[in-house]
Amino acid sequence: MSYALLFSLVIFLPAIGALAVALFCPKDKPDSAKALSLAITLAVFVLTIYMILPASPGEQSSRFEIGAAQMQNVVNLDWIPSFNIYYLLGVDGISLPLVLLTSFLFVLSMLASWNIERQVKAYCIMFLVLETGVLGVFLALDFFLFFLFWEVMLLPMYFLIGVWGGPRREYAAIKFFLYTLLGGVFMLVAILMLYFTSDLKELHQDSRGAISWNDLHLSPDTLALVQAQGALVSKDGDEIFAVKALQPGLFRAQREPGQVVELADRQFPTATVSLVPVAEGTPAVQWREGEHGPELAVAVRPGARADDVAAAINNDNSVNQLFQAEGARSAELSPGASFEVSVPNPQAEVHTFNLMALAAIGQHTDLFQREILGAQIQTWAFLLLFIGFVIKVPVVPVHTWLPDAHVEAPTPISMLLAGILLKLGGYGIIRICYPICPGAGFELAWLVCGIGVLSMVYGAFAAMAQKDFKRLVAYSSVSHMGYVVLGLGVWSAFADNLYNPDYWALGMNGAMFQMIAHGISSAGMFFMVGVVYDRVHHRNLDEFGGLFAKMPVYSGMAVVIFFAGLGLPGLCGFWGEVFVTLSAWNFSKTLAVISAFVVILTAGYILWTLQRVYLGPEYKGPHGEALTPMTFREKAIAIPLVAFAILLGVYPRVVFDYMTPSVNKTVEELAEWTRINRPPQGEDQQQPEPAQRPVAQKPGVPRQNAANVADENPSGGSSAAGNIAAATGTGTGTVAIAGGGGGLVETGDR
Repeated sequence: MSYALLFSLVIFLPAIGALAVALFCPKDKPDSAKALSLAITLAVFVLTIYMILPASPGEQSSRFEIGAAQMQNVVNLDWIPSFNIYYLLGVDGISLPLVLLTSFLFVLSMLASWNIERQVKAYCIMFLVLETGVLGVFLALDFFLFFLFWEVMLLPMYFLIGVWGGPRREYAAIKFFLYTLLGGVFMLVAILMLYFTSDLKELHQDSRGAISWNDLHLSPDTLALVQAQGALVSKDGDEIFAVKALQPGLFRAQREPGQVVELADRQFPTATVSLVPVAEGTPAVQWREGEHGPELAVAVRPGARADDVAAAINNDNSVNQLFQAEGARSAELSPGASFEVSVPNPQAEVHTFNLMALAAIGQHTDLFQREILGAQIQTWAFLLLFIGFVIKVPVVPVHTWLPDAHVEAPTPISMLLAGILLKLGGYGIIRICYPICPGAGFELAWLVCGIGVLSMVYGAFAAMAQKDFKRLVAYSSVSHMGYVVLGLGVWSAFADNLYNPDYWALGMNGAMFQMIAHGISSAGMFFMVGVVYDRVHHRNLDEFGGLFAKMPVYSGMAVVIFFAGLGLPGLCGFWGEVFVTLSAWNFSKTLAVISAFVVILTAGYILWTLQRVYLGPEYKGPHGEALTPMTFREKAIAIPLVAFAILLGVYPRVVFDYMTPSVNKTVEELAEWTRINRPPQGEDQQQPEPAQRPVAQKPGVPRQNAANVADENPSGGSSAAGNIAAATGTGTGTVAIAGGGGGLVETGDR
């Protein structure tokens, strides 16, 4: 199955199912709408299971390759190319576990929706549209597409709370709508700010470090605007031999000591590639001043085949740092032929919504460091995006919509709200805020961590004060999601510890695991509350008690779920909390101690709740006769949640094996940004130069540093350069490439 088809089915199959429910399910048969909706959610779950099945190394498959840190199975199709908006989808170790969690919880929530009796058809339609929005957010790599899916979630959730909720459902729904809409407005302002400030040409000219254009997954049309391209074409219009620039930074003017800089500071729309005849020797390249501007000379033997010449050039490390050659099979090259290479216009800006390209711009150029209203653009963008995302998390003080929404929402919607929708905020922070705005993330690390710890403490104390069973679980979510924000914010890769990213990687991995674990435990806790509420129609903790005697199976599973939320070792909540707390120690011992203290508060309100509800004296509330054992359907929902709470606690590698490479890659890139841009205080504040200059990345070939290149080709290809010098009458022996930025990358004296 192709990537495009698989991802499109995962995202849009629920929307297609919603249309099918609207057209084919009669109103007088509500169970048909429920059955069809359940079948759709099961189909999506099966597709996501297929996605996580590991692919064999080198296998061309739409399945996930465990251990690969980069974005996988990327789909890039034209959508609105005139505004650089693309149907850009992909998955990595950060998004894949959340995609699977989403499809899993939607199946269980649909099963839990069997008690919905009012306007069932409309409920199922809203439910399925909500699933499309959530999955689209996790798979979208175009910022505009991301925002579109983000907003798609708003209306279905508003109606699911406002129509099928409790007595104060209108108030809770409007409050949810206004808070989320406000966050969306902030996000839109930041998106436009970053889009109109971005310029892929600047990345091309000012890149610091080895970035492959392949890693950015730009469309061919976009690449044509930023890369030099040219080809020798046959009479039939087929490309025989082509030259294409590989790397960002190839056209950057660099003036290092001992270098011969030719053609520097020149701006030209085209360059000429000439095939220079030589009697023997391997192909080689050399820039020279031609009759009509710069000329790239390529040594070619008489009768040489185009693909042989291209292969020889691409295998020469001193040449493939500059460009990639492509040659047609069986076509012969005629020495003396030449063709033009188009060079991008250095004055034309190329904006982008591509999240990976925006991250590269944020980390490798100064574009987002321009100031506006007294602060850098990235600072404003970070704050706007951070507010938009933490409203969804939520954190103190923008959390007040959550308890009301949870209390009034029906049980299956509370499961989705706590289990999935809160994770969208944490995902946005790790996917967008930090990679795109690293400078602001570094400077505001204390703010992020402080807000996380404040939410942990406030949420725990607020939970202890509640009399409403469901409101207590809602405030516990505020506390638990505070661990996520703290783990993402502990930027401990700074000069004092030699930019060691290990503790920050521990925190980010802990935060990601906490999102998955909380998705299981919080959905389970809300379901357990819903089971008793459906029977006795109240949530007053003071009127519960003795449920173990009346509902032993239910009570046993509820204890496991609540202990998972507590963070008991051996259950899913343990690993995320302990990793985040350990990582905070290297950032701030005070915050680490406070976060450890919150574990005691969590144990306090969880154990007190278990004592009041499941143990203690006899049940004191109304409808005691309705406390009957769990039904088969309820067990079918609870048992998978209990099983995964235990599995993730005993064998967390089932998540970490997928997640850790991508999380570590994000942290290492930001740590490298810190090393370059935040040198030790009191020392020379100039940007430190790496020990070896970065080399261009050939598509499909693992990155290698300059030392490796030198070891593989110590001679630097001097004989090939000598062939060109002899054939062209030049004797500089210098290989360089110049282009649209008006600059030149010098590869050294050959």
